[in-house]
Amino acid sequence: MPAPKIAILIESDFYEHEIWYYHYRFLEAGYDAQFVTRLWGNEAITFKGHEYHAPFECRGDLEALDDKALDDYAALIVPSGIVSDRLRYTDDLTRIPPASDLLKRAFAKPNLLKGIICHGLWLAAPVVEVVRGRRLTCHPNLHGDAIAYGAEFVDEDVVVDGDLVTARTGGHAHLLASTLIKMIDARQ
Repeated sequence: MPAPKIAILIESDFYEHEIWYYHYRFLEAGYDAQFVTRLWGNEAITFKGHEYHAPFECRGDLEALDDKALDDYAALIVPSGIVSDRLRYTDDLTRIPPASDLLKRAFAKPNLLKGIICHGLWLAAPVVEVVRGRRLTCHPNLHGDAIAYGAEFVDEDVVVDGDLVTARTGGHAHLLASTLIKMIDARQ
């Protein structure tokens, strides 16, 4: 049986502790952690972390993840930090940003787990219907955003609502990852 695949979004100003934790923790669990971003026609982009400016090279193109490709993944993670803010950029305001469109398409697949942590909730701003009425947690600074999106904010470190797993801050990456691993393993 092939290793379960996890897609993890990445961009500049990522929270280094979280991203490196995912890299090693999913590998340790026997999963295929694949980092994806908007490559803008490049073969690869090296991003710098927020706190230590640590480099992280990404070769996975989120725009190549069509609906068929998404079926090969067990989970999609929207990390903390400024990643989601950068990825929700669009140069065409009449279109949903590609990363937000990916999130919307992921929510249309109930078998694909969605992990959103901390400020990752920003990626849902252009597609609030994906979290409207859903129970979730996020960074305290986004409490008002969650309510404005129509979500039911829960004051806990990790919240599971069906195929949606949310965690409060990047410091809770271990809780998000362990919850996703347990859920994926239960499905195997």
